[in-house]
Amino acid sequence: VQLQASGGGLVQAGGSLRLSCAASGRTFSRSGMGWFRQAPGKEREFVASITWSGGITGYADSVKGRFTISRDNAKNTVALQMNSLEPEDTAVYYCAASPYGGSFSSPAAFDTWGQGTQVTVSS
Repeated sequence: VQLQASGGGLVQAGGSLRLSCAASGRTFSRSGMGWFRQAPGKEREFVASITWSGGITGYADSVKGRFTISRDNAKNTVALQMNSLEPEDTAVYYCAASPYGGSFSSPAAFDTWGQGTQVTVSS
């Protein structure tokens, strides 16, 4: 599967952004999907994940209640709605696909990564 992330940009604190990831190739509808982020000088960290059916989602504590992950298997897309953004959310955001259908928080569970999209939140 190939992944193309989009939707990043510059937003003020308290604002919202919606990231989208378009998938092609391998059967997307059977893949667990995830979003990760990496800030300058920091390791890549888990943000959110969703099972192949969309029935189960998982979130990092830092984004719980502010971010929502969703997917549309008919359109081969996964989205990350980000509300109440904080300067600490500034990072490059990556979507990732797993060869398995579950919801995972470890990068090791994902074998395909998109190119990343920059999110910058100003204070």
